[in-house]
Amino acid sequence: MSADVTAGAGLTFRRARAFLSNPMGVVAGGVLLSIVVASVLAPLLAPQDPNLVVLAEALRPPSGDHPLGTDGNGRDILSRLLYGGRVSLQAGTIMVVTALLCGVPAGLLAGYHAKWFDGLSSWVFNMLMSLPEILIIIVVIASLGSGLAPTMITLGVLASPDIFRLTRAAVIAVREELYFDAARVAGLSDLRIIFRHVLSVVLGPVLVRSSFIFGMAIIVQSGLEFLGFGDPERPSWGGELSNAFQNFHRAPELVVAPGVAIGLTVMALVLVGAALADSLGTGRRSRARRATLPPAKDDPTVTRSGPDDAPATDDPTVTGAAAASTTAAPADALLRVENLAVRYAAEDGSTKTVVRDVSLHVARGEVLGLVGESGSGKSQTSFAILGLLPPDALVSAQHLSLGGRSLVGLPEREMQKLRGQKMAYVPQEPMSNLDPSFTVGAQLTTPMRRKLRISRKEATDRALRLLERVGIPDPPRTLAAYPHQLSGGMAQRVLIAGAVSCDPELLIADEPTTALDVTVQAEVLTLLRDLQRERDMGLILVTHNLGVVADICDRVAVMRDGLVVEQRPVADLFADPRHEYTRMLLDSTLDDAPPRGARAARPEVSP
Repeated sequence: MSADVTAGAGLTFRRARAFLSNPMGVVAGGVLLSIVVASVLAPLLAPQDPNLVVLAEALRPPSGDHPLGTDGNGRDILSRLLYGGRVSLQAGTIMVVTALLCGVPAGLLAGYHAKWFDGLSSWVFNMLMSLPEILIIIVVIASLGSGLAPTMITLGVLASPDIFRLTRAAVIAVREELYFDAARVAGLSDLRIIFRHVLSVVLGPVLVRSSFIFGMAIIVQSGLEFLGFGDPERPSWGGELSNAFQNFHRAPELVVAPGVAIGLTVMALVLVGAALADSLGTGRRSRARRATLPPAKDDPTVTRSGPDDAPATDDPTVTGAAAASTTAAPADALLRVENLAVRYAAEDGSTKTVVRDVSLHVARGEVLGLVGESGSGKSQTSFAILGLLPPDALVSAQHLSLGGRSLVGLPEREMQKLRGQKMAYVPQEPMSNLDPSFTVGAQLTTPMRRKLRISRKEATDRALRLLERVGIPDPPRTLAAYPHQLSGGMAQRVLIAGAVSCDPELLIADEPTTALDVTVQAEVLTLLRDLQRERDMGLILVTHNLGVVADICDRVAVMRDGLVVEQRPVADLFADPRHEYTRMLLDSTLDDAPPRGARAARPEVSP
């Protein structure tokens, strides 16, 4: 129980910290909090009775007794705005709560169970969407009066289809995930699965949508008051705006105060909702600045190569750091990485290290193969170099430089300038890395126009030449095509063309032949090698295929459990592998090798 409480507290703390790191969300939250507090404390803050009519003081300018002046009936504007805020907040709360109570449970059950309930609930909510809201509201007001609760409950029911459809779509998108099956196999009830696993998926999108509905409630309620459908004795922002328009020719400035109150509140609601969704990790997420710091000497999760913590090897001639690398990084190396570590914070406040003590270097015109089994840390190392790890990653390095420029602690804005022109990336699964909403031409020319500061025509001509160079048979047709009109091999060639379009000095290719057939794999690898030679680029090829390494790489670094266990020229490594893990990889790949045995556990490394 205590562990669960600690994990929950740690998760809440991280979410609060993520929200507080969003300047726009903090400012909007401060504005919204001020409005709420002022409205709640209206009886204490209001200088006058909001309903006190003094016709002799109508349309008075601001003064000590009336800080914002008086309206056409001689009522104090500030007092009516403070009390009107209470009405607007109550209206928004009633509408949002009603919409959530109607839409979320129905959406969860419809998306999770589907079958007959999905069809029935979808029919009901589709019918609600087809109803004319204005006529329904007029009927409700005519039947039940201008009370706030009946009107806003009706609006909440009419707004619930948006919440239902959003919730249902989110659940359908994830209900086939393997962790759902694992929860079922574990014997969890459907209700527990829905509220423990499914609800967290829809929380962010629903939160954002709820902020829009809250803002819409304030606008609609103010509109009804403006049109005269509200209670004339009830102070409201819409009623005050209506009074201002009635006296617009005599005092046009009266529209400013209620208009600003409505607009500022709605804007603050939307921004706070988006910031909260970002902090939950389920809304739209911007790339955060990564913490890239020198490793702390007292950090037990970051280790350094040395005789006491060398990777295991049974070769007595290889000891200490030499087991990982037999070649020191030259001073003029294009890329230098020394003692790189990547850590992630766990929910209980501890950190988990996925990459540690990694030292690499790549010279200009050199191809470095980064090999290892899945989960060995290859992609994490590559993303750490590119600065593309998620915001919760903690990156440390004793030395990390590209072309002599240190990347340690470099702000995100500076990293963006380096990506594309100085270093580029070729991802795996090409069809998933092209935006289906844009043509190939748009996705190729936009980065070139931005990075190289060239015209649209120049970027188009350059894109056509690149497509021809990477082996596309009809460049103009491909440039006008959408990703779904390309084969996997053509899509990968397009990604390679995009990666080299701004003449980078370092290219990182992460499993570039995944999901391609054998013939296309060979063509893509040959293309990468030819482009690397033509442009004298440094190339890091991330792969688990030692045959590919032997074909096009100059040196190879073998990773296991986040550590580089061996780093040597390709010919030397294949002729005389020194680390037992390297020998195991070669034995599992080469013909006529003995059967692969159980993998030996890596010895624990003391901090």
